[in-house]
Amino acid sequence: MTWWEAVVLGVVQGLTEFLPISSSAHLRVVGELIGTADPGAAFTAITQIGTETAVLVYFRKDIARIVAAWWRALRGAHGPTWRDRTGWGSVADPDARMAWFIAIGTLPIVVLGVLLQDSIEHAFRNLFVVAAMLAVFGVLLGVADRLGRRERTLDRLTVRDAVLLGLAQALALVPGVSRSGGTITAGLLLGYTREAAARYSFLLAIPAVMGSGVYQLVRYADEFGQAGTPGIGVTVLATLVAGLVGFGVIVAFLAIVTRWSFMPFVVYRLVLAVVVVVLLAVGALTALPPGSAG
Repeated sequence: MTWWEAVVLGVVQGLTEFLPISSSAHLRVVGELIGTADPGAAFTAITQIGTETAVLVYFRKDIARIVAAWWRALRGAHGPTWRDRTGWGSVADPDARMAWFIAIGTLPIVVLGVLLQDSIEHAFRNLFVVAAMLAVFGVLLGVADRLGRRERTLDRLTVRDAVLLGLAQALALVPGVSRSGGTITAGLLLGYTREAAARYSFLLAIPAVMGSGVYQLVRYADEFGQAGTPGIGVTVLATLVAGLVGFGVIVAFLAIVTRWSFMPFVVYRLVLAVVVVVLLAVGALTALPPGSAG
């Protein structure tokens, strides 16, 4: 992977991570089209550290408030019982509960990520699978956006919803689903507003995506730069570019969803799915690059 290719992939990651169109699918397709083949699940996970750092910066006040409220409640500021300490006691503390909701919602993607790791890095990256997921979950997003009541805000989040939203996020282990797309779709179906679904999608992703990126960085630290793998230098460059671009996308996306529907993203996903299938049919893309059939 060259420096310019790393910049291109960083821009792609930053542009697509927060939009409901699947960043991993775009990296998979664009990486092969520009000649770097599939940059791999590890490269994808590590560049997501950059975009999640953008989330930390943008939502720094919300995160600080949630963490502080969680710690106050845990120390017994609202009372000595376990309900008081978790934010469900006589003194309701939505911010303390939000910390627990994020923890609960993170469990599914962690468990499934460990159990399905080999498939995530190989079979799930088959472009026929990617195209199918782009189309299927594009349609589901459109249905959810059309039929969802869009009346609930995040202060009405429940444990059941946290579990369901966590399961929806875990679906993004398959490229083409989209982590934000899966979470937002589930949020809309549960009756949350577009903005609430999008904001929770950002917050829920922080521990899972940052954890995955750090894990992959440590796991593959000795393999960067070997034949068939991106070097550490270009990976870091792509990560920095992804973070800078991603910050701008967060600002724009939250402004967009408060005014317009998700239908342009639905159309884009369906068109991209068709394009991927056509490129596969004419041989411009390969379903599984050499060495990825493990």
